[in-house]
Amino acid sequence: MSFLIAAPGSGSGKTTITLGILRALSQRGVAVRGAKSGPDYIDPRFHAAACGRECFNLDAWAMSPERIAALVSGDDPMIIEGAMGLFDGAPPVGKGACADLARQLGLPVVLVVDAAHMAQSVAALVAGFVDHDPSLRFAGVILNKVGSVRHEDMLKTALEPTGLPILGTVFRQSDLARPSRHLGLVQASEHPDLTAFLDRVAAEMEASIDLDRLATLLMPLEAAEKAPLLPPAQKIAIAQDNAFAFAYPHLLEDWQSAGAEVDVFSPLRDDPVPWADLVILPGGYPELYAGKLAANQIFLDSLRAHAEDKPVYGECGGYMVLGDALIDAKGETHAMAGLLRLETSFETRKLHLGYRHLRGARGPFQGNWAGHEFHYATTQKAEGTPLFAATDAAGTALPPMGLVDGHVSGSFAHVIDKA
Repeated sequence: MSFLIAAPGSGSGKTTITLGILRALSQRGVAVRGAKSGPDYIDPRFHAAACGRECFNLDAWAMSPERIAALVSGDDPMIIEGAMGLFDGAPPVGKGACADLARQLGLPVVLVVDAAHMAQSVAALVAGFVDHDPSLRFAGVILNKVGSVRHEDMLKTALEPTGLPILGTVFRQSDLARPSRHLGLVQASEHPDLTAFLDRVAAEMEASIDLDRLATLLMPLEAAEKAPLLPPAQKIAIAQDNAFAFAYPHLLEDWQSAGAEVDVFSPLRDDPVPWADLVILPGGYPELYAGKLAANQIFLDSLRAHAEDKPVYGECGGYMVLGDALIDAKGETHAMAGLLRLETSFETRKLHLGYRHLRGARGPFQGNWAGHEFHYATTQKAEGTPLFAATDAAGTALPPMGLVDGHVSGSFAHVIDKA
């Protein structure tokens, strides 16, 4: 069996604790994988760095139970990090919460509680979560951001009547925090000293958490199979660097399992686009490198040449690069590929966030898809034929998403699975 690390809410420290447990168990020689509940791109890359194995997203809103079961099956057990609070999901009823994953897979829940600003009240909080859904099984609680030994004693005394095992106490330490930016944490590839950070967190978890007890929960999940998603082309070239890092591993694995060839290249290095049947520019942080991308003529010219007779697809950040111009946070305008009549801006930011039902695409991702939108860019201009019809998670109609022009298409939505 595997287990799920969850919390009452965001900011409780579950990512750092998950990384430390993955790293510490891997250093002990335990074969373990990580996974992230929901559409987050950044945490799975940290998981992979911590345990040395590819880590996936598991999305109970966007993926079918069969897809999830197939992704988690394998010889190595899995530690799944939840998103937001344990019961927090898409409106109106919270579908896709990490509690849904725990139910579907029969996983025990390890509850991480940020105890920094509470004492005896921790008992009411924990008891409320345990009693809220009797179908969930809780393996224990980890107390995080504890201020002192005296504080720890108060918390443990308060929790005794709940009967829930205390699996560890992590004291408050500023050096366990990670740098962040507007879309969340800095990417694993950008961390100034990732190996030292992971080793530091692992050492703290070894000292603070009963890893022997957690290890008893680690057994492979039951094997399951599901036919892989058919690739959108036979030979696919995907941009991959710090500006274009948000490609879902489960899609790439599906395509390769179905016989497609996947080749990567770096627009930031000014690589030419490789020969391929389809070029994909995934999401990322192109706005941080807009000036460099605008100056990389080898990349841009080869992309334009490819688009003359073969498809190009862009998601979110990649979509913006396919446009005429990108305005950065300082208000400077940078010319992009000019393949879509699109201008986007970060000078005035606005959050666009939520799951999306996507229908009727004309580009490589034809048919109906479940996807997600998360960005701060505003659209200054978008002229042409829309790519998707869209509704939100509750089924409310949204304006059409994306653009398609000849062989070029894209949108702000990240596709996750066939709907």
